[in-house]
Amino acid sequence: MSIKGIKRVLILAPHTDDAELGCGGTMARFFEEGIDIYVAAFSTARASLPEGSDPDMLKKEFLASMRILGLPASNLHVYDYQVRMLSYHRQEVLEEMVKLKKSILPDLVLVPSGSDLHQDHEVVYNEGLRAFKDVSIWGYELPWNHVSFSTQAFVKLSQPHLDKKWEMMQVYESQFIKQRPYFTKEFMEGLARVRGVQIGEPYAEAFEVVRLKV
Repeated sequence: MSIKGIKRVLILAPHTDDAELGCGGTMARFFEEGIDIYVAAFSTARASLPEGSDPDMLKKEFLASMRILGLPASNLHVYDYQVRMLSYHRQEVLEEMVKLKKSILPDLVLVPSGSDLHQDHEVVYNEGLRAFKDVSIWGYELPWNHVSFSTQAFVKLSQPHLDKKWEMMQVYESQFIKQRPYFTKEFMEGLARVRGVQIGEPYAEAFEVVRLKV
């Protein structure tokens, strides 16, 4: 499917920062090209926050990140399932996805890769396939959760797209406190350079093609 054929994209994020980390540059490019972007985050990961933190910290950071991109609040869906416990709520997650499908009618759905080892990501991937079985689905890359990753689609990016991705990520103070090695500008740009080299471009984000409907 060419980008010109995409009008509405739905990104399914297990946690509130996964969309930006996995496909923030692609989000920036899609937004720039006038594609309607919707994001559903299924957990605000309250249990993962530092002790004494505002329990809504990650939700607030997510909403701030989406404002930086320019998405209206009506395009955002934030759920409060407990982190690492999505497997206990598979049916509820599936039912929410079915509602999203009916209301948004997306042309493309972005989910965590099928090779992602995180338990919550596995749930969102599998229930996403069930809910959107007749829609194009791509899996985004979160390398720290993969043993392997199949690069079957690439979205070309420019420096402004990466700058916007980094700007979005910078609002996540909760993650910088933890000093995660993948939450750095160097890592983000390095991965984008690697994926760009694979297709002869300066930068790119790579995706696993789960289903392609053209």
